[in-house]
Amino acid sequence: MTSIVLYCRPGFEKECGAEIQEKAAWNEMYGYLELKKNQGLVFFHLHDAEHGEALIKKLPLKRLIFTRQWFVTLTDKLELPDYNRVEAIVENIGGDWQYSDLRMEMLDTNDGKALSKFCRKLAVPLRQGLRKANVLTSKNETFDPKQGGAVLHALFLSGQEVILGFSLANNSSPHVMGIPRLKFPSQAPSRSTLKLDEAFLYFIPRDEWDSRLTSGMNAVDLGSAPGGWTYQLVRRGMMVTAIDNGQMAESLMETGQVKHKMMDGFKYLPMKKNVYWLVCDMIEKPQRVAKLMSEWLLNGHCKEAMFNLKLPMKGRYNQVTEDLQSIKDAFNQHKVKYELYAKHLYYDREEITVHARLL
Repeated sequence: MTSIVLYCRPGFEKECGAEIQEKAAWNEMYGYLELKKNQGLVFFHLHDAEHGEALIKKLPLKRLIFTRQWFVTLTDKLELPDYNRVEAIVENIGGDWQYSDLRMEMLDTNDGKALSKFCRKLAVPLRQGLRKANVLTSKNETFDPKQGGAVLHALFLSGQEVILGFSLANNSSPHVMGIPRLKFPSQAPSRSTLKLDEAFLYFIPRDEWDSRLTSGMNAVDLGSAPGGWTYQLVRRGMMVTAIDNGQMAESLMETGQVKHKMMDGFKYLPMKKNVYWLVCDMIEKPQRVAKLMSEWLLNGHCKEAMFNLKLPMKGRYNQVTEDLQSIKDAFNQHKVKYELYAKHLYYDREEITVHARLL
């Protein structure tokens, strides 16, 4: 049976499954779900084998909020021998396709992480074996996701079990398991800084950083204290107005790039319309935050907004859908063109990150 394997944050399998099933149905492709509870793994078993490749061609991964990475299965779960694992894998892949890259993957769990050393050790001989069999492109060819092609995935459930599959290079995450590995900067005042760092990496194309994430821009950070998100703006050379009743880190204030106003983020409005970025990580009801972000953009108080919407304990997917729809409705009511994406990023926990701008 052909299936789509989806990775998500452990504990969010239900939301990930509901979303892929709904989006597939919109494209008249149907199947049933198999959720691996608290393992960050979802199987969407398709009734029609041809729909696997068709769906990952038609549905942008960027439109899936709770899916980090995905691939279409080439095999069911394979039992590997203690020896000659490389030969067994190469034999089961066949020679119908040639792949641009290989992803050695495991689950984002403690048991999965214990396999990382095994996967690193097996990666070199497996790559060599795949190239020898002309399944993987030559190592002299530079892998460029924009050029398209297919990526081979090997999901190891243990040292003796693997699932093989493929994704499309131009519609999959460039990171193994969809997880970017970011280093926490020692100068940042809180670990929340990694959420905005990942958001900029994910939502803003690198070749547009010079125009959209550049030095000299004005930015506003609502709910800023102690300054985890402000730090990411400052390190990119922006001038920041930080809004929070709490104290900001002295190290940020000493940069000369931050003005701190002690007030409610829902009451602040800039005096001039020269703000490019609005960022917001307030612990508030998502409906209120969604409405506030819409108003800032529609009133011209900022050009782009990056913000978090907190998730409820129950009905998370339905709540997210409602919150995003409220933003779309506001934009549509004013008949403006817009870009709106949301993702449950790796460094998010009980929230999703949303990027919005008017075009």
